[in-house]
Amino acid sequence: MTLAAKTIKDPNHRVKGGEVYSLEIPPALPARPRGQDIPLSVVYEDKDLIVIEKPAGLVVHPAAGNPDGTLVNALIAHCGEALIGIGGEARPGIVHRLDKDTSGLLVGSLAKQFANHTIERAYHALVWGAPRAGNGVIEGAIGRSPFDRKRMAVLRGGGKTARTRYRVVEVFGMAERPVASLVECRLETGRTHQIRVHLTHLGHPLIGDPQYGRARQPPRAKTEAEATAFTLAAEFPRQALHAFVLGFQHPALHKSMRFESPWPGDFAGLVAALRGLKTPQ
Repeated sequence: MTLAAKTIKDPNHRVKGGEVYSLEIPPALPARPRGQDIPLSVVYEDKDLIVIEKPAGLVVHPAAGNPDGTLVNALIAHCGEALIGIGGEARPGIVHRLDKDTSGLLVGSLAKQFANHTIERAYHALVWGAPRAGNGVIEGAIGRSPFDRKRMAVLRGGGKTARTRYRVVEVFGMAERPVASLVECRLETGRTHQIRVHLTHLGHPLIGDPQYGRARQPPRAKTEAEATAFTLAAEFPRQALHAFVLGFQHPALHKSMRFESPWPGDFAGLVAALRGLKTPQ
């Protein structure tokens, strides 16, 4: 809405007599997502389900900020309108989700009886520093942060129960001060941003996470390899999280299926650079 060709931004603006306003109404959006010809990396497909290798940067389902150009739009185009009837209009066929900037395996279903609580999901995460315990369970109810409603947080009261099992796979850096580590995470629950929130709560946020990460100052580089690794880590353009294992019980064949995904190029490149650092003994 505008007044004298100026957009009104103040929500407390009061209308005065004699003023003339201009209101532009945008065209109505379709009631449900439409198919779009977006390339898909299909790992497995049959009449009941499809396993996708999702690249970082692809939104899974339409939302206010991303009404189209999503994985759902691509799946509708690929699988046909039959997908619409599964899982609700906004998330047809989506059994579980990955954040926009998380890469890796995701399953879409054409079968209403798909039980998402039986899914095995394992992730590789590159985090700042290294957890003291080589493995463990992170527990903490997750809900909206009382300080920032766009973020999730571990809450003392309220929220939904969340459990993440983790194992340190590899540590990078100097013995007295590890720079980063590769951590395997397995979900026992599936809360929004669970791994990102839990690792931050543990004190080791994901490298490249703009929402939950914190700026870290690595030790001063003493070699060219260290300088390269520190720069790559500090400038990594997304959260360093990759869904590398996906397993489930096939809803029609009644057999276990398991898929593994190699690291994408950016993730593999960062690991290679970090491996150039002196590893603690």
